[in-house]
Amino acid sequence: MKKILVLGGTGFVGRHLCEKLTQLQWRVTVPTRQEANARDIQMLPALDVFEADVHDEAALTELVAGHDAVVNLVAILHGSQSDFQKVHVALPQKLARACVASGVSRVIHISALGADARNPDGAPSMYLRSKGHGEVALHQAARLALTLLRPSVIFGAEDKFLNTFAQLQKTFPLIPLAGAQALFQPVWVENVAEAVVHSLQDAHTHATVGKTFEACGPAIFTLRQLVEMAGSFSGVRHGQGRPVIALPAALGRLQARLMALAPGEPLLSRDNLDSMTLPNIASGNLPGLQALGITPAAVEAIAPTYLGPVGGGWGLRSNLTLKRKTAGRF
Repeated sequence: MKKILVLGGTGFVGRHLCEKLTQLQWRVTVPTRQEANARDIQMLPALDVFEADVHDEAALTELVAGHDAVVNLVAILHGSQSDFQKVHVALPQKLARACVASGVSRVIHISALGADARNPDGAPSMYLRSKGHGEVALHQAARLALTLLRPSVIFGAEDKFLNTFAQLQKTFPLIPLAGAQALFQPVWVENVAEAVVHSLQDAHTHATVGKTFEACGPAIFTLRQLVEMAGSFSGVRHGQGRPVIALPAALGRLQARLMALAPGEPLLSRDNLDSMTLPNIASGNLPGLQALGITPAAVEAIAPTYLGPVGGGWGLRSNLTLKRKTAGRF
């Protein structure tokens, strides 16, 4: 039985991945700051939850020991320069040292589309620059059998992407949108989890070791199109959605600045806008999901199943039961 350590296992992608790994009857370890964060996965068979701070290098080294592979899903979308440095750069550095110290070589790391280990400082945002430097840290580590996955924006039943845009349209009469023409190639969370599993199963052929894969869906959309689709699929105004008003760049940055002042995690930041100046689509220079034997699912096939009608009316759906039913069709 393989033993897999999943950093970030309580998150969006992590929950889907842990379910797939336990279905393979592998032993899965998930560290979390608070055990309550793992309530959605802690009942999975052969899964162990430990309260631990993965940013504590001594604790991380102890966690890594005895495992066959490590998957790093830990990431943030918003924060300061120091926040991004801690999560996207310092943690991979610590993970690399922990793996070397523990004799664990196999690492699957989830980066981001737009990150560039060859020129990390050339990226347009703190987020992408930190993601690139995180890749560099892992590439520089000795004796790591590394596979990198760079996904586009990830959607699925529990996402904070399409669900958020659908909910906004249920609340407001129109949607002022910054970065409306930004390009994305959305990928289904199940396909990302499948890509990780495929890479972990590659222990004998090593066909994925040392490679970077771009995890993207089959189609490219503008942000405006995705927002309109979210409104349509969720049945707002009988499927018409709300009017979407594209904001000029200056107003978009003002909107992001004001959102940053609100309590809690912002919906949009100026760093997000900086990231969106780079098309979030496959470069064509790296292998994609198809190279892993995965046919990526289309947004139009999946999103209506969780944004669509509930009972006799319309509403948002976000539950694992629906996700499991859908997963069997692709």
